[in-house]
Amino acid sequence: MSVLRFDSVSKQYPGGHVALSEVSFDVAAGEMLFVTGHSGAGKSTLLRLVHLSERPSRGAVLFAERNLLRVRGRRVAMHRRDVGVVFQDHRLLTDRSVYENIALPLILRGMRRGEIARRVRGALERLGLGARERALPGQLSAGEQQRVGIARAIVGEPMLLVADEPTGNLDPTLSAEIMALFAELPGRGTSVLVASHDLALVRRMRKRVLVLDHGTLVDDIAPEDLADG
Repeated sequence: MSVLRFDSVSKQYPGGHVALSEVSFDVAAGEMLFVTGHSGAGKSTLLRLVHLSERPSRGAVLFAERNLLRVRGRRVAMHRRDVGVVFQDHRLLTDRSVYENIALPLILRGMRRGEIARRVRGALERLGLGARERALPGQLSAGEQQRVGIARAIVGEPMLLVADEPTGNLDPTLSAEIMALFAELPGRGTSVLVASHDLALVRRMRKRVLVLDHGTLVDDIAPEDLADG
């Protein structure tokens, strides 16, 4: 089954800038893949269309076969429960503890306190943050902050995780750790789409790669072709 499908999607901003042009691809359930390209190629715009921060100018974005153009009002928040987002700049609440930052999306859902605690502590342990739940974000290293952002994105067990340059501010060792964490998610039922300009890291992961150039999808590289190259 397709979790995500772009069908001839274009995005043009006021003023005439074309961020995406006739982009088409599918993401299968349980798949991890990358989208790469130069700065300004359209990677971030593509991800924003998935979590409804943007709307396409033409074409259709389908999530679990539902056309996102028809998702409006209250249903936007419902959609975002199924899409976890990892930002490069973490976007943590600085006056809230690690535990509270991760719990926030579950609290907003109205989930019971016991279930919230179970899920948050499970995510903390998986990401090596079990001893840091009471810390404030300012007391954490950059790598720890990024792991908190990932925990917050996956605690709701989304169908799809999208990550925008998640290793952009991390050293190579931490970058490899973060990617290893992402690679485990499809086995737990969450597909993963990562935007990254780090070609060496992408190549090492041996996953499918979509290549954008000035808003156009110019290549869709299978893992075996990366291994050969």
